[in-house]
Amino acid sequence: MKFQLSDIGKRYRYEWIFRKINLTLQSGESYAVLGPNGCGKSTFLRILCTHLSPSEGKIDFFDSKKNNQKPIESDNIYQYLSFAAPYVELIEELTLGEAIAFHAKFRTFQHQLSAAALVQRLGLEKSQNKPIRLFSSGMKQRLKLALACCSDTPLLFLDEPTTNLDQQGVAWYQQLIEDFMPPQRLVVIASNTEIDYHFCTQKIDLQHYKR
Repeated sequence: MKFQLSDIGKRYRYEWIFRKINLTLQSGESYAVLGPNGCGKSTFLRILCTHLSPSEGKIDFFDSKKNNQKPIESDNIYQYLSFAAPYVELIEELTLGEAIAFHAKFRTFQHQLSAAALVQRLGLEKSQNKPIRLFSSGMKQRLKLALACCSDTPLLFLDEPTTNLDQQGVAWYQQLIEDFMPPQRLVVIASNTEIDYHFCTQKIDLQHYKR
């Protein structure tokens, strides 16, 4: 996969959040999106995911399998990606088991991971039949991260992944990344917490794109 960003900018009303971003993001690389709170990290991540449209510029998407550069329509990028963020809502009326089964209808899991194995990975065997609305914020964040990281997708986007996680949860996240980060994946992490992105090979500082 390859993303070609050409003069990307985003503004709200009359204020530009960032402008003139020209970058190439490629499979096999991991990118940390950095900058102070309010600089547009989440906005930039959502533009990459096509959840938001840029105010100027464009992104060209390519499937680079077998050295071919096959263009991908932006409307179809969702088929290639997994995304997790604290503000993304789970279907809280579902139980844990039902949520995993529902997710599996749209995404296969890496390593042929079964639903039971994923529950075990979460450490929530006793909560399999509990509605998600009764989960703590940390349990919900673990579930979001597991569904995103364990899915067999070439693109992974995480926004502040250790939000709501305690020290044990942070260690769990680090192990999850280590176990489910195939070398050909394109990964983008938006965060100011180094523990979230310590493994990233590239850094994108949005402060460089303030105009």
